[in-house]
Amino acid sequence: MEALNDAIVALNDTFWLYLIIPVLAVLSLYFTVRSGAVQIRMIPEMVRAMVGKAETAEDGKKAISSFQAFAISAAARIGTGNIAGVATAIALGGPGAVFWMWMMGLVVGAASFVESTLAQLYKVRDKAGFRGGPAYYMLHGLRARWMGVIFAVVITITFGFVFNAVQSNTIVGAVMTSVEATGATGTGWLEPVLGLALVALTAAVIFGGVRRIAHVAQLLVPFMAGLYMVLGLVIVVLNIDALPGVVGQIFANAFGFEEIAAGGLGAAIVQGVRRGMFSNEAGLGSAPNAGATASVSHPVKQGLVQTLGVYVDTLLVCSTTAFIVLLSNPTYGENRGPTMTQEALQFNLGNWSLHLLTLIILLVAFTSVLGNYFYGESNVGFLTQNRAVLTGYRWIVLVVTFLGAIGSSDLVWNLADTTMGIMALVNLAAIAPLSAVAFKLLRDYNEQRKQGLDPVFTRDRIPELTGVECWDPKTPEPEKAPAS
Repeated sequence: MEALNDAIVALNDTFWLYLIIPVLAVLSLYFTVRSGAVQIRMIPEMVRAMVGKAETAEDGKKAISSFQAFAISAAARIGTGNIAGVATAIALGGPGAVFWMWMMGLVVGAASFVESTLAQLYKVRDKAGFRGGPAYYMLHGLRARWMGVIFAVVITITFGFVFNAVQSNTIVGAVMTSVEATGATGTGWLEPVLGLALVALTAAVIFGGVRRIAHVAQLLVPFMAGLYMVLGLVIVVLNIDALPGVVGQIFANAFGFEEIAAGGLGAAIVQGVRRGMFSNEAGLGSAPNAGATASVSHPVKQGLVQTLGVYVDTLLVCSTTAFIVLLSNPTYGENRGPTMTQEALQFNLGNWSLHLLTLIILLVAFTSVLGNYFYGESNVGFLTQNRAVLTGYRWIVLVVTFLGAIGSSDLVWNLADTTMGIMALVNLAAIAPLSAVAFKLLRDYNEQRKQGLDPVFTRDRIPELTGVECWDPKTPEPEKAPAS
């Protein structure tokens, strides 16, 4: 097992440093220039676009709203990547990893806009409203079903199975650390019990369909993110004198000559980008699966909303973890990552905060399990409409969630890096040629805004578009006959 883990680590380092990071960075910079830095220029519009009423779905109930779609993607984004993943990046790459996480968060926002706008354009209808994502824009936009099949298989394995094992593994690790801090002994039985409890809670939600997932996410995501950021703010205030030194350490480690000479600069960049991407998922092709479910009047609206999610994740939640850890004078090392955040809170606020963080990890990891499951479900639906296959997928998710609770954390995290990289490459290969379509939609959106309109899109506004199944032109209501 150790040899397998070492081989995966070696593969990941080469894979990310020489392929994933350069491709993601170059494409994101290209999207930034072509869109006029949409991810920065239109931040006020992102907030405005989140508010809107959803239409009625085929089953007579309300379709998923823009905010609910945002909450589903935030549920998957704001997970252990923000708490354990950021700490792992600092442990392996030093404080400079935080800087590169920030920089990539700003740049890859453009990739997030492109992929989620395309997901909205090429979405399809279902009984609960809409579904879509990269597999769908590969099919309808590129006419490459084979590519969509590859992506659908990889994302189902990555999110439905591997990432859910990561989440359950982190839940159990956090609870065990909290229990051990009380001095309890003979707790070997606790891991499988926690795994079974998580399986039961997950089953109760995922067998209720996308609406139940959306409602749970809509309730829990703002609460857990807010609570965590309040904790971080308290620690910053308590250590306000040390804050300038920590900020200086982040920048110095990101560009310092010592780090370049020691090879630490490469580690900072790789770890910052890799963990940042695991956390904010921009360019990865996951968030568009949630964004496509939203009922909005223009594809660009949800592209903007999903881009805002990158900032909430990277600049707010991930930064909270970074300052919590760095303000505790941490020691660094390969096996320090997942527990660094807990120990940092304990260092700053006392033993009680360790248990509060355990509760937060339970919430963020559980909602991530739900969001990850949904991404897989959407892509299983792309592969086949057979209900038995979907039911089988649900049961496999539950089994993998349990196995992750009792498995090896190192192997699970490293497998997640590998499958995430493959998924990102397939998605980036699709959005590169399709980005021109997203920029046409952006121009249409901006033209309507300049006219003082609330932008509404129908596919006849850009007649050359093909493969678009929704966005039908509105049929004008018949004029009433004049009164006699």
